[in-house]
Amino acid sequence: MTPLDEQVREFEKKMRSVYGDEQWSRIDKAYAFAASHHLGQARSSGEPFIIHPLAVANILVDMGMDPDSVIAGLLHDVVEDTYVPVAEVEEQFGKDIADMVDGVTKLGHIAYENKEERQAESLRKMLLAMAKDIRVIIIKLADRLHNLRTLEYVDENKQRAKAYETLEIYAPLAHRLGMSRVKWELEDVALRFIDPDGYYDLVQKISKKRDEREAYIQEVIDMLNDQIGQVGLEAEIEGRPKHFYSIYKKMYMQHKDFDQILDLQAVRVVVETVKDCYAVLGIVHTLWKPIPGRFKDYIAVPKPNMYQSLHTTVIGPRGEPFEIQIRTREMHRTAEYGIAAHWKYKEGRSASDSMDKKLAWLRELLEWQSDLKEPREFMEALKIDLFTDEVFVFTPKGDVIDLPKGSGPLDFAYSIHSAVGNRCVGAKVNGKIVTLDYQLKTGDIVEILTGPAATTGPSRDWLQIVKTSQAKNRIKQWFKRERKEENIEKGREMLEREAKKHRYAFSELSKPEWLDPIVKKNGFKSAQELYAAVGYGGVTVNQVMQRLIQEYVAFQKANKEVELEDIKTSAAGKGTGTKGVRVKGIDNVMIRFSRCCNPVPGDDIVGYITRGRGVSIHRRDCSNLEDEAVESHRFIEVEWEKTPNAWYTAHIQITAQDRKGLLGDVTRIINEMRLTLTAINARPTKNKQAAIDMEIEITNTEQLQLVMNKFNALDGVLGVYRING
Repeated sequence: MTPLDEQVREFEKKMRSVYGDEQWSRIDKAYAFAASHHLGQARSSGEPFIIHPLAVANILVDMGMDPDSVIAGLLHDVVEDTYVPVAEVEEQFGKDIADMVDGVTKLGHIAYENKEERQAESLRKMLLAMAKDIRVIIIKLADRLHNLRTLEYVDENKQRAKAYETLEIYAPLAHRLGMSRVKWELEDVALRFIDPDGYYDLVQKISKKRDEREAYIQEVIDMLNDQIGQVGLEAEIEGRPKHFYSIYKKMYMQHKDFDQILDLQAVRVVVETVKDCYAVLGIVHTLWKPIPGRFKDYIAVPKPNMYQSLHTTVIGPRGEPFEIQIRTREMHRTAEYGIAAHWKYKEGRSASDSMDKKLAWLRELLEWQSDLKEPREFMEALKIDLFTDEVFVFTPKGDVIDLPKGSGPLDFAYSIHSAVGNRCVGAKVNGKIVTLDYQLKTGDIVEILTGPAATTGPSRDWLQIVKTSQAKNRIKQWFKRERKEENIEKGREMLEREAKKHRYAFSELSKPEWLDPIVKKNGFKSAQELYAAVGYGGVTVNQVMQRLIQEYVAFQKANKEVELEDIKTSAAGKGTGTKGVRVKGIDNVMIRFSRCCNPVPGDDIVGYITRGRGVSIHRRDCSNLEDEAVESHRFIEVEWEKTPNAWYTAHIQITAQDRKGLLGDVTRIINEMRLTLTAINARPTKNKQAAIDMEIEITNTEQLQLVMNKFNALDGVLGVYRING
């Protein structure tokens, strides 16, 4: 029996035990379907590919998911990695399962500008599917978990990319769904590939004190068991497993020593009822002194991801701090598996009426981000919305609002309602007036002061203050509706300035040939709508400009090739000379040096295709190249050739105190270096000073610098400059 056969046998035994014989026949059909289509495919480890979907299905079973989720887990790669269409999956296994498979499938057959855009759109697709059926993301998390467990078989670059993506997207998603066990493993495994030295150093530090720590924890457990038993309560007490990534963050990101981490030693108490939780808390605080500021009541105020527990840190029996978590059995199941712990499907729907409320954040997230068209902006907004560090603040009526850490009154206002945010004129925190850039802290009571709708509205400066993508989007939407003409004008001005930075005339770039495809691709009906979107911040100016330049350059490249052919043809009749410069990739081109900047070997140079006079060579920093009349598509790459005994003209200016013999000293240096002086002009200036302009022939920039240094060393010389002709 092969290792695969053994795994399949164990899988069948597990499925029959959990779901029964009837459901096993459906699961077995899905396995056979996946195995036949993945036949001949192998993973990076060399194992048959079907090992992966089988492992994903097993993870889903351990999470307590329904049979349809397990079937979708077995099939999750058949659309992406084989030639099976979604329609065939639906025909064989039903619409719900097909939709889940499609939701997990990346967008692999569509052309995108770059990898970032592909990633953003695949995530957007997955989140939309997740909003319809949360099982999509649970399957994806199981998929990512197994991929990380086998990440050592792929190349180092892919390892780091997958690990970073996991920490930025998938671990926070697991957190928002309350799936702490999955979150911890994702983070710990990702850390091992991002910073292996830091990870193994941490493992070593923890293992050194393992025996001592376990003895201490056992002492705490024995004391607790004794006291809890005396009051007649039943409880399960155990040492809490250590989460490497959370310790790593505190050590390496908060610059704490290993010995400063207070929750290295932790105990978890699981009881039957909420009443018992508070009874145990009383026992704990009677036994040991609590550390001020380290108590959190997540039972009275649950986290948005459904997490409930009492947290307290106390000074233990040996004077050492440790953390205690107290929760009910139901709370413990929720803490471990989050939403998956409550997932009882009946006819494809959750039995819990409260599920919609628990997933409200997801629909809000999708709503806020529906207008974010640039991939980078979407990804950054998503990371903020999923970020694990949160603050919990209160409305004046006592309702709890959770916001990302760093949020201010404006973020709070827009989380209440768009109208509240748009009409905000000030804020009170804990009864005191605060500025709009005030950073809220957990426990703050926030009151928003509003003005009349007719006379108030957001400021563009608010976009730099707010933290949440919800607030940013609502502000942009207001400007989109209320300031259309202003937005169009502003957007066009922004694009004109950006074009000038890149040395393009916007009048040239904004021609329909290259502008219309960008308008259409971004979902706008006209160029005016695109300008307006740039103006209110719906599309970044950089995104539009980069694509405009790409379209423009692609068109001009073809024309440049024609122009070069014309130059080569005319050069054949007039005679050519390289003059020590070569046009990259092209021979037999007429070359001339521009008199405006007089480039010499060693200068950074660029060619400019002239009309009828070959290629003109300029220094790259030549001021004439910034002229609006210069057509950027005519620039061409050139390079110096090694040409012995070739001479080039350089234009130098000397400013000095006017004195007798100055001109003689200058010409003496030229003669000593055996250089040729082709022109010179000396004249008195203000304040008894003199200016000497000259043209000399040199071989390269090193020789030029040497002669300029000698001039600079002369008595009374104030400065020596190389200037344009």
